[in-house]
Amino acid sequence: MGNWVVNHWFSVLFLVVWLGLNVFLFVDAFLKYEKADKYYYTRKILGSWKWILAPVILYICERILRFYRSQQKVVITKVVMHPSKVLELQMNKRGFSMEVGQYIFVNCPSISLLEWHPFTLTSAPEEDFFSIHIRAAGDWTENLIRAFEQQYSPIPRIEVDGPFGTASEDVFQYEVAVLVGAGIGVTPFASILKSIWYKFQCADHNLKTKKIYFYWICRETGAFSWFNNLLTSLEQEMEELGKVGFLNYRLFLTGWDSNIVGHAALNFDKATDIVTGLKQKTSFGRPMWDNEFSTIATSHPKSVVGVFLCGPRTLAKSLRKCCHRYSSLDPRKVQFYFNKENF
Repeated sequence: MGNWVVNHWFSVLFLVVWLGLNVFLFVDAFLKYEKADKYYYTRKILGSWKWILAPVILYICERILRFYRSQQKVVITKVVMHPSKVLELQMNKRGFSMEVGQYIFVNCPSISLLEWHPFTLTSAPEEDFFSIHIRAAGDWTENLIRAFEQQYSPIPRIEVDGPFGTASEDVFQYEVAVLVGAGIGVTPFASILKSIWYKFQCADHNLKTKKIYFYWICRETGAFSWFNNLLTSLEQEMEELGKVGFLNYRLFLTGWDSNIVGHAALNFDKATDIVTGLKQKTSFGRPMWDNEFSTIATSHPKSVVGVFLCGPRTLAKSLRKCCHRYSSLDPRKVQFYFNKENF
């Protein structure tokens, strides 16, 4: 909520001033009604234009600024079609600067002139492009994916406004971070994990975070391939730098049948997972959050732990309860702080 207010402060200021003035005028007119003629309140309202002129001007300026930013040319450098109807767009835009976990608004004029949709950035600030992953979840996204699938048609023009901040920007302020993504909700954490990879590449000694727990919950196996290469690179990088314990990640498959389970059981002794090809084995079902939080609290008895979720409300409710349950009453001991992204 705090980040939304920061990103839309012109609109918030206008709304607060407008409501405040209306309340003031109403109360003032009500108290003076007996002493004035019956048109007093009407004249008061008509004469209040000067009070709302300033916030209206500020609001219009904000709209003009956002329109100007959205009209700056966006160059699409790469288009990738992932399994499970997920489109990846890599783009460049003059003057674009981002932080991990931020999001942008995207418009495609050929589909709709007025529709703007928010998408989390999946690229890292260290990369020379910015990217988003778009899952088919409605008419607009399906039409957009269909437009990019047409091989012999011109690439649709894309307009971008942003980036805007989210709670995930604070992830590197915690000694221990717990990242929980559900399905396409993994996108803000892809940006964080990429940034970590770059920080290790350049030996960033200012990195405050000492341990990351990453949980990715998916319904279908194809979804894991979206960031398979990223996880593989992180595995290799951690081994080469002798920091295997820095990243502890778990993949959970909630939509499965007996054939998948049987195949995984027969190949359990192999070095890599049969589902993802990663060294970390895929778990079937959902995480036992009480067990996970208990283990983290025991492993980091005096740490401040940031819990970040991009997922449904039911999962948010469970994680919020666990944060409260496993935070110590002693402020000098382990404390869990819950942060949620919009899903």
